[in-house]
Amino acid sequence: MRYHPLTGADREAMLAIIGARDFDELFTAATGAAPLEGDFGLPRAKSEIAVERHLSRLAEKNLSAARAPCFLGAGAYRHHVPASVDHLIQRSEFLTSYTPYQPEISQGTLQHLFEFQTQVALLTGMEIANASMYDGSTACAEAMLMAHRITKRRRALVSGALHPHYAAVAKTAARMAGDEIVQLPPDVTASEDLLGRIDDSLSCVIVQTPDFFGNLRDLSELSDACHRHGALLVAVFTEAVSLGAVKAPGDMGADIVVGEGQSIGNALNFGGPYVGLFATREIYLRQTPGRLCGETVDLQGRRAFVLTLSTREQHIRRDKATSNICTNSGLCALAFSIHLSLLGELGLRRLAHANHANAARLRDELKGLAGVEVLNETFFNEFTVRTPGDASKIVEALARRGVLAGVPVSRLLPGEGLDDLLLVASTELNTSEDRAALVAGLKELL
Repeated sequence: MRYHPLTGADREAMLAIIGARDFDELFTAATGAAPLEGDFGLPRAKSEIAVERHLSRLAEKNLSAARAPCFLGAGAYRHHVPASVDHLIQRSEFLTSYTPYQPEISQGTLQHLFEFQTQVALLTGMEIANASMYDGSTACAEAMLMAHRITKRRRALVSGALHPHYAAVAKTAARMAGDEIVQLPPDVTASEDLLGRIDDSLSCVIVQTPDFFGNLRDLSELSDACHRHGALLVAVFTEAVSLGAVKAPGDMGADIVVGEGQSIGNALNFGGPYVGLFATREIYLRQTPGRLCGETVDLQGRRAFVLTLSTREQHIRRDKATSNICTNSGLCALAFSIHLSLLGELGLRRLAHANHANAARLRDELKGLAGVEVLNETFFNEFTVRTPGDASKIVEALARRGVLAGVPVSRLLPGEGLDDLLLVASTELNTSEDRAALVAGLKELL
């Protein structure tokens, strides 16, 4: 017997209150179009094996990152994820558990989130971190809203080298809240004048390092300027592995550090799910969105874990909550924590070194190509290349040759006159053969 939450009488009563004669009229009013009719030319039924074969043929039309030399980046990076990570997160006690609405009986979940928070705080050079967020872009928007609450100001200055997706999410949040965002034009070479734009009206300055174009930035002077004007510095990253090599944003004076943790423990997965990292200073604990797990002792003096802070709309704060985030990407956070635990500090540093070394080798090989210009003076594992002509056409041509050459800047920043720019990322997975394939392909095309 199927479970139907509404009876026919229930539906009729609801439609009567709305003023619709039937479901079709309700649907038309909501969408502006009548419901489609017919079978859409699809077959009525196929066997399971026939469907599998058909879907496999469709999937083979896509050139995945695992099947070709891959230099894609721009916020999502291909790294090696040890088999032990997937094995552990697929244990039933991890895979089937969800957000701990009765936290005291979810000691295992709370403990791994506590360890995750500790790792994120250490990586970012901050004092506290929350139990993760949806992804880096929403974490960035939450940081902006948090800065508004702290400073009682509603105006944010955004670097022109912030990842376009992150900027778009922040703008959406600002528009819905009636806040103001001032975003500088695209900044390919890290030459924008953020210092000259800081004044007493700003709640925060949002800047990324390594930035969207791959440039590394020293945030120390920017942090001092923000604090002189009573604003907060929000530091963003999209490549978590970089924190194994570069100076932590917290050590450069950042007040809030947010970013994407996909690079550690999480595969590309065609865009998600990912895990947002959020860290800040302890003085701002009460304004931090999401949840924080803490350590305590029980009545017998044994180590125990609790939800120390949970200012979510689903809990007692409701409309006074600091955030309406409804999950903490728990399984992705666990994968991050397991992978980082396996690496350890020394392993993460070695991984970061391997990434930078591979990217430096690729930079040197590309600099030898006529018509190709590498624009970055400093970078971690990603940099910007100027190509002779439309970079998107070059990428498509190389994909047909079995090489994923990178991400055309115009794909994420259309209409900005940056059609000849290509973002190229090289991680520990790129071999000398991969680099040779890219260089050879470019030589043939150019």
